[in-house]
Amino acid sequence: MVSTALASTLARRNIHYGWVVVAATFLTMLVTAGAMGAPGVLIKPLQDEFGWETSQISSALAIRLILFGFMGPFAAAFMNYFGVRKVIVFALALIGAGFIGSLFMTTLWQLLLLWGIVVGFGTGLTAMVLAATISSRWFTRHRGLVVGMLSASSATGQLVFLPLMAELTERYGWRSTVFFVCAMIMVAALAVLAFMRDRPADLNLPALGETHVTPPPAATSLGVALMTPITVLREISKTSTFWILFATFFICGLSTNGLIQTHFVTLCGDFGIVPVAAASVLAVMGIFDFFGTIGSGWLSDRFDNRWLLFWYYGLRGLSLLYLPFSDFSFYGLSIFAIFYGLDWIATVPPTVKIAADRFGREKVGLVFGWVFAGHQLGAATAAYGAGLSRTELSSYLPAFFVAGAFCLLASILAITLKKSGLRCSPLISTGPGLETRPGLSTGSV
Repeated sequence: MVSTALASTLARRNIHYGWVVVAATFLTMLVTAGAMGAPGVLIKPLQDEFGWETSQISSALAIRLILFGFMGPFAAAFMNYFGVRKVIVFALALIGAGFIGSLFMTTLWQLLLLWGIVVGFGTGLTAMVLAATISSRWFTRHRGLVVGMLSASSATGQLVFLPLMAELTERYGWRSTVFFVCAMIMVAALAVLAFMRDRPADLNLPALGETHVTPPPAATSLGVALMTPITVLREISKTSTFWILFATFFICGLSTNGLIQTHFVTLCGDFGIVPVAAASVLAVMGIFDFFGTIGSGWLSDRFDNRWLLFWYYGLRGLSLLYLPFSDFSFYGLSIFAIFYGLDWIATVPPTVKIAADRFGREKVGLVFGWVFAGHQLGAATAAYGAGLSRTELSSYLPAFFVAGAFCLLASILAITLKKSGLRCSPLISTGPGLETRPGLSTGSV
């Protein structure tokens, strides 16, 4: 097989095959995130062709975001039972089918089915839990770096493809963007088929940072695997820590991909800014987000994560409240793009770190999966609510004021968390079934 031959070649050069798996995962998350962001540049063309209102289109995007979030805890179970490679290929095929089907849609229910349910399920299988699974299985050393890279790829992918997709839509119509998304999905699927392996043991390798090959765990039934997320939810739902993290991440989704990713291009169009230029502003956010997220991971290892969340949510809220007063000029939007971009998903590393400290390393993947579900509920609320605001009030701006105010509330909620008495290593770990060993510096680069 290609992976076996490549692993042997890399081993002779003292390069671990885990980095090839990271590259394939990075591409997968980048592409699926791009697919998640594509509808943001297609709202106006769909309105023009089919006569659908913004709130109607937004309802499909809200369904997609809800499924994207609630699939997270169960995606880990599917990966453990069926294998990462099979789950990723199935997810990419599902996303591709949803977009290809949309080429032939004529009624609103078809949009709800294809872009809401089908794409929602597919993208949910490749959400943040995929990054957690890959990092925990393949890495002991450099695990923190891998989590940061893959998390950043997911958020950045939602933004960096938008200028190209906006250009394609403007020149050749919205169906050309659908073809582009499908082409990206095919490339990612081929890379996964060629290079992805489920575990290091498949290639008779130890995880990077270990010396012994870890055999795969004993197989369990699908029923047991699917019940594990429910069992964990029942336990953590009795704690105030979980509900505070859930609430703050709900607000995180409310103020990021549900609002900005979904509606920013259309918002700018209301102020006379062409889609390509508006999408370019989002791409700038994506670039700054990449560095902001990795930097946030570095800070979360060294400072009180409650206060990091306080500042992240507070500054994000102020930036959202500033946007309506920016006059949507080049200078004003540039300031917004830089400061908001640095904070796009900077909240992820501190949230994961707090979850790991409070609930333990072995549960943090599933705990974060449920917290992330809150994120997507917030995103769905903003996706539909902002569309409703534009339909009923002829303006998106009330939604931005509401989101900004909620961010300020989240900053206050973050510091109400009690300081953890647990002493944990600086590793930001999100992997299901993670085992830690004293003395291993797993978060070093």
